[in-house]
Amino acid sequence: MFIEESLKEKADIYFNFKHKHMGHSLGIEFEHVGRDKLIATMPVNENSVQPFGILHGGASVALAETLCSVGGWFLLDDKDKAVVGVEINANHIRSVKMGGHVTGTASPVNLGRKIQVWECEIRNSKGKLVCTSRCTLAVINQHK
Repeated sequence: MFIEESLKEKADIYFNFKHKHMGHSLGIEFEHVGRDKLIATMPVNENSVQPFGILHGGASVALAETLCSVGGWFLLDDKDKAVVGVEINANHIRSVKMGGHVTGTASPVNLGRKIQVWECEIRNSKGKLVCTSRCTLAVINQHK
């Protein structure tokens, strides 16, 4: 996995949380953590498909929001701040059958003091677009 040098301290915090979270349940694995983009893969398996054996749209949205939210948090300089999702939309373009995997790439569109906007593209193993998503994040004071 590539981690941009300036983000390694935060990466150590994120990748060593004491508790498991949704990303673990869905098998999300990060491949690239940078200021300009985050990339992660997710298997299309019994945890991420709908009853007909194809990728569940909610799993795509979970991958997109994970990438966007983690990316937003990585770019915060203030340790007392966090980001939370305010809105997310997704257009599901094509299906992926169980047994495959998808790769999400998220990048910032706008990084404001109070609001961040990110976009995420999810592609299949052939590089074809599966889902495109846009996520709005609020920058908040972190609860302690």
